[in-house]
Amino acid sequence: MRRSIATVSMSGTLRQKLEAIAAARFDAIELFENDFINFSGSAIELRAMAADLGLDIDLYQPLRDFEGMPDAVFRRNLDRAERKFDLMQALGAPLMLVCSNTSPLSQGDTERSAAQLHELAERAARRNLRIGFEALAWGRWVKLYAQAWRIVERANHPHLGLILDSFHTLSLRDDPAGIAAIPGERIFFVQMADAPLMSMDVLQWARHYRNFPGQGQFDVESFFEQVLLSGYDGNLSLEIFNDVFRETPNRRTAVDAMRSLLYLESRVRHRLERLRDAADADAAHAGAREAAGRTLPRIELFNPPHEAPLAGFGFLEFGVDEETAQALGTLFEQLGFARVGRHRSKAVTLYRQGRIQLIVNAQPGSDARARFDAQGPSVCALGLEAADPVLAANRAGALLSARYDSPRGPGELRLPAIVAPGGTVVHFLPRAGDETGELDADFVPQPPRADTPSSCGLQRVDHIAMALANDQFDTWMLFCRAVLGLQAGESQELADPFGLIRSCGLANSNRSVRVVLNVSLSQRTRTARQVSATGRAGASVHHIALACDDIFATMSRVRANGVRCVPISPNYYDDLLARLDVDETLVRRMQALDILYDRSATGEYFHAYTEAFADRFFFEIVQRNDYDGYGAVNAAARMASQEQAGAR
Repeated sequence: MRRSIATVSMSGTLRQKLEAIAAARFDAIELFENDFINFSGSAIELRAMAADLGLDIDLYQPLRDFEGMPDAVFRRNLDRAERKFDLMQALGAPLMLVCSNTSPLSQGDTERSAAQLHELAERAARRNLRIGFEALAWGRWVKLYAQAWRIVERANHPHLGLILDSFHTLSLRDDPAGIAAIPGERIFFVQMADAPLMSMDVLQWARHYRNFPGQGQFDVESFFEQVLLSGYDGNLSLEIFNDVFRETPNRRTAVDAMRSLLYLESRVRHRLERLRDAADADAAHAGAREAAGRTLPRIELFNPPHEAPLAGFGFLEFGVDEETAQALGTLFEQLGFARVGRHRSKAVTLYRQGRIQLIVNAQPGSDARARFDAQGPSVCALGLEAADPVLAANRAGALLSARYDSPRGPGELRLPAIVAPGGTVVHFLPRAGDETGELDADFVPQPPRADTPSSCGLQRVDHIAMALANDQFDTWMLFCRAVLGLQAGESQELADPFGLIRSCGLANSNRSVRVVLNVSLSQRTRTARQVSATGRAGASVHHIALACDDIFATMSRVRANGVRCVPISPNYYDDLLARLDVDETLVRRMQALDILYDRSATGEYFHAYTEAFADRFFFEIVQRNDYDGYGAVNAAARMASQEQAGAR
């Protein structure tokens, strides 16, 4: 399909927008009227600029408040349209978007609207142009695609067709199933937009909060599937009004935009393949296989390598200098990790406990060290276990993730790797068996010191939490869903003492990989301070949750080893007794070890926190008993306790 994007979706001048769109390999643009009005050149110059970048101008938009008007206003509207036709011909734009009327002068007369759109299409046809009619979700008389289609059908002009926009349909909770019954050749253009589910005026929702497919909560896949079932084979386009996108660097926005379309195409491709297989099976049973093959579209959609299921976190790597490496190593040993190896050719140390592997990288001149120099100590790389590491990396590359190749000595491991948004490196390594050891080939074993604390019972990485700049949240949401194959859970707002934190957890189907995305709506929160330290990256792992089977035994050992943990207010435990039916003896055991508690319909969650290392990241010790959340109800208590502990 031809992939296009509206210029309103990007930040920058019109030239900068086109350069970013071309760099992301779009085929065409929708030219938003205001972008041209504010452009310093002529239409012919803009057409040449776009052509030089390999872009067509496939649509000009919008022409507002046209149909259903009193006769005198309609005549003035035709004059207005003729001027736009002059411009479109100079631009080489073959299609004009006419959105449904919002004017108080408009009349809810279907016959009048159809006749006026017929006249507009007749005039467009004289210039070999086409008109696409779109139902605005806030239109005065026409809000639904079915209403717009009735008018287009009644107008009955070959140069008049329908424009569909997923936002206008899904924001009104209109059923897209009827789209499949519309003849595909009468659908002239399709615009895709996702959005978070919100309770607000639909116009404000549309103008400020749309995002790319895969970043929101709309069922855009079902919408697009119905479009294709109609037989439509035209543009797949994006029209996104979003306040954050208007200030985000447009190169990143353009890459997100293209990734979202590729992801959408690949998801719907699989849906259509399942439908086709089912139809073929039914047709074969009925002896009409050939007829069934004609009922489903066979349009070419993006087909990346299949997902390679993730099995867990293989390792976390920290970028440090020599002094910080010693301090961080001490903390790891206090947490019960054994120092098991020193890298054969680099200043890199491996620590292990259970199935958890932590790497401390202090190699001068390395990317990890450069990250430390820029940001301080941080998680610079993740290792994810995959059923097929090469396949996982190939899929990520097809979905526009940059490859990463680290320097290696003779005989050292080569793990396929990519760069995540903000610069964090993601390595894919083979799924481990019952024992870890995939990394051992690169490390010289280190004998344990006599004074090294024993294991504290930590078993695996439960989840990591990312502190993100506001303009990184949607980017990471799409990356986690499209590239890593994670599914998003419910978005929540958490109360920090200095503002609100927007938080959303994502996980794979078996919950072996969990990532929590956090963005601060205030600049004073701990999350915002950690983001500020990352500079231009705008993203860092600020919270690492480690799972155990007996949190009381683990926390007793951790505290005995000297790990500084976040003290929880006694008032929290008194409230817990009042709020939940929990045995008081158990609550007092939790209080003695600063353990927090939550309960769901299916299970319970115990968790406690260490103080932050260098004010950059901290560890959470968790025990899950058939519980699928993250203890969000306790976030306010944890964040308040962290601030008070820091003040002390």
